[in-house]
Amino acid sequence: MRKALRWLLALTVFIGTLSTAAGAATAAEPEPTDIKDRLLSIPGMSLVEEKPYPGYRFFVLNYTQPIDHRHPDRGTFQQRITVLHRDASRPTVFYTSGYNVSTNPSRREPTQIVDGNQVSLEYRFFTPSRPDPADWSKLDIWQAANDQHRLFTALKPLYPANWLATGASKGGMTATYYERFHPRDMDGIVAYVAPNDVVNHEDSAYDRFFTGVGTKECRDRLNAVQREALVRREPLEKRYAQYAAGKGYTFDTIGGLDKAYEAVVLDYVWGFWQYNLLKNCDTVPAHAATATDEEIWNSVDTISGFSAYTDQGLEAFTPYYYQAGTQLGAPTIHFPYLDKRLVRYGYQPPRNFVPRSIPMRFRPQAMRDVDTWVRHHAHHMLFVYGQNDPWRAEPFRLGAGARDSYVFTAPGMNHGANVAGLVPDQKSLATARILAWAGLSPSTVARAKPLAGHDAKLDARDTEREPALRP
Repeated sequence: MRKALRWLLALTVFIGTLSTAAGAATAAEPEPTDIKDRLLSIPGMSLVEEKPYPGYRFFVLNYTQPIDHRHPDRGTFQQRITVLHRDASRPTVFYTSGYNVSTNPSRREPTQIVDGNQVSLEYRFFTPSRPDPADWSKLDIWQAANDQHRLFTALKPLYPANWLATGASKGGMTATYYERFHPRDMDGIVAYVAPNDVVNHEDSAYDRFFTGVGTKECRDRLNAVQREALVRREPLEKRYAQYAAGKGYTFDTIGGLDKAYEAVVLDYVWGFWQYNLLKNCDTVPAHAATATDEEIWNSVDTISGFSAYTDQGLEAFTPYYYQAGTQLGAPTIHFPYLDKRLVRYGYQPPRNFVPRSIPMRFRPQAMRDVDTWVRHHAHHMLFVYGQNDPWRAEPFRLGAGARDSYVFTAPGMNHGANVAGLVPDQKSLATARILAWAGLSPSTVARAKPLAGHDAKLDARDTEREPALRP
């Protein structure tokens, strides 16, 4: 009996030893080293596809986010992201356009400057990154900033070097709002052409801008074409109706073809300066009064786009117009050079561009809060504007509390302004600060040159433009 008990005890100890050894072996299994495996080890991360690109790994992924960061237990949605992986030891640039994310490899200017990795995030509620059903009250700048914060927190262990946030236009606004709500996350912010509509109902800065931009000759050309498009409203609207019927376009959201036509025409001057350079004024009809209907139509369509205010043109941008009408604000200009008898509606508010089934209420405190924060607390922030870009009329400004922060304007440039377009002294300073914020060596900072060479494909900007009056 004793012998049997001793055998049973020995067997128990042996089994326990095996279990302990197996547990130790399991615990000692190395963490994944391949970047794809490391990304997919993050809870809530899933792979859509990997696309090859020389010198990089490029991943399209989905990341599970709470619909409401205040109540994360109340549902989730899949937010699309991309990762352009250079090397885990390099700095990382966190980019968002404020709209959809491209699923093709691309590199923003700060990523080229620091020769780093790039994480790109699709803004919440832009499809497919939209909860279903969509509770539009959860589309605000605080929720979006927390999308970024949560993703950064998940990725920081994989990319432990310094991080910079960037974006252009609405993306520059987004990077700024992220810094306001989570100032300890990023080591620097590079915000391009970011509008700052602090007081939504006071937009006289835009009227002043349009009286002095470019040259008088160019302004006169543009104003004349815009006026002529309103004078010829009846025949051109007939053409518009035929165009819309042929494309299957409808006008339910804005409330009719006439409203859509005027909105496109009133965008004309703004759209030219947003996307063109002064030299492009040669493409504008020189004698609008004697130009053919075809010439007037083509010029307006090329610059403003007659599809912009159709239901089909508005649908993809519903999240932007919702935000413009609830927090961001939207510009209103008064066209003092136009005969008021030609204008029926004026610049229409964002409410006209969002389906009536979606409730909206404007909250003026949101932009005032961000503006005050930037003036008093900006740290490691760079704002870049284009001299001839209408969105520069209401920029971010720095106050006495700002530290190591800058606002620069690129001469002659439009809504595509960048660091490379600054005057030499500002270009060198901006490049050096970006390198320093990225945590690179003093010798590298002192050279103040981008670390990666230009790649024509990777550094190409998207060919599709947003219609005018969308930052």
